[in-house]
Amino acid sequence: MYSPDLPSLYITPNYLDAKGAETTVINPATLEAVGKYAQTTDQELNTILARVNSAQKKWSKVDAKTRAGFLHRLANRIEATDMTECAILMSREMGKPYPEAIGEVANCAPIFRYYAEMARDEAGKVAGTTQFGSLQYARYEALGVSAHIMPFNFPILLMCWTVAASLAAGNGCVVKPAEATTLSTMEFMKVFNELPDDLVACVSGNRDVGEYLVSTKQTHAVAFTGSVAGGQAVAQAAAKGLKPAVIEAGGSDPMVITNHAPISVAAAGAVTGAFHMSGQVCTSTERMYVVDGIHDEFIKAFVEETRKLRIGNGLDKCEIGPLVSKAGRDKVERLVADAVAKGAKVECGGRIPPGLEKGWFYEPTILTGCTPDMDILKEEVFGPVVAVVRVADFDQAIKLANDSEFGLGASIFTTDLAEAHEATERLEAGMVWVNNPMIDNDALPFGGWKNSGIGRELGRMGLDTFRRSKMVILDHKPVHQDWWYPYPDEWFLDAGGRKHV
Repeated sequence: MYSPDLPSLYITPNYLDAKGAETTVINPATLEAVGKYAQTTDQELNTILARVNSAQKKWSKVDAKTRAGFLHRLANRIEATDMTECAILMSREMGKPYPEAIGEVANCAPIFRYYAEMARDEAGKVAGTTQFGSLQYARYEALGVSAHIMPFNFPILLMCWTVAASLAAGNGCVVKPAEATTLSTMEFMKVFNELPDDLVACVSGNRDVGEYLVSTKQTHAVAFTGSVAGGQAVAQAAAKGLKPAVIEAGGSDPMVITNHAPISVAAAGAVTGAFHMSGQVCTSTERMYVVDGIHDEFIKAFVEETRKLRIGNGLDKCEIGPLVSKAGRDKVERLVADAVAKGAKVECGGRIPPGLEKGWFYEPTILTGCTPDMDILKEEVFGPVVAVVRVADFDQAIKLANDSEFGLGASIFTTDLAEAHEATERLEAGMVWVNNPMIDNDALPFGGWKNSGIGRELGRMGLDTFRRSKMVILDHKPVHQDWWYPYPDEWFLDAGGRKHV
């Protein structure tokens, strides 16, 4: 078992001591200490990066079949490992209910299997030739070492999404966990022992460590998940080095409930969409547009389903744990207060749960009568609150859903095929869910439009993020081409400016 106070660095296959200042991790449900980790120093970072770069040069020369074998063995290791302690640590660190924590870490193996075979199958393209006797094709090669700067909400699953693609492409990887979930991430890292020495590292630390990994010349690609401001800063820093970056910068996802929605299904789906993991999901439903004809009936069902949710410590029987920090809850309280002051009605929630004053808890909250002047419709809430807007019809719902600087995901509940098709075409988001919010697929691209990010994770596009193309023109029989220098005289104009016959 990995102790929360053991060394704070990992590089395949060993844990090491970090020599920087110590940080105590606090349980957001109890406000008690979970454990400690040490900050990685600049000297340690340089040493780690040099080792990963050296290992990557060897890894990039491993054939695709052998590389796939390594990734399949890594997947086997994940499936065979008892992840109970890792899941408990995650729940204690950031408040996630235990079933969600154990589900996260237990379901990381498929992404390694997917990219193991994707990279083996997708290695380039032979093009139709532009010259007889010439073989013309594109091949893909690794970038070098990728930096992975992770969020607290899905610290391990999202890490595996990009690390699997990067490794399959032939890169080495350096992971910087979120400060709130450093311990569970470190516990998980032992599964990478199946890989060659020094190929994957995990370095603990604060924002300074992340900034160093983005800016240093010893990394060659960046994967980041976090806030819009954080994503913009990462994009700017990466751009200075012309370094590829995939950035998922959060959202304020809309959900449309039409006149043709199945009310009971829509209400249950809305509860999960809005309140899963206390709303601390980038694709959480934060704005809801409900057509006038079914508004009251839907809200009644939505409130009834919401009141069934249990609130408590993530290690108890509950669906709703605490928010990750005081700052997170303070933001939620500010946005709810602003909405209420401007005329919103609290249908349920809107307060700290009685008896749970210790810790960063907040009740699942439904606000109706929301209007565009309210901050809650403009900012990312990242908490268990949904703002409901009554709309006249489907067209107004789509228009208002698109009226946002965010464009990560969007959902609709309807049994009308025309509405479903139109929604998938007209909603301005990187992902659209019809009657089943928040689902992802390893084989399909995950990412947003507008301020919600650039680049894509998962699917073929997720693999291409971590590799570069090389065009190759190969003439196996060298001949003198007729377009080479020197040009024949008849190609020029004569002294009178006329073409030669």
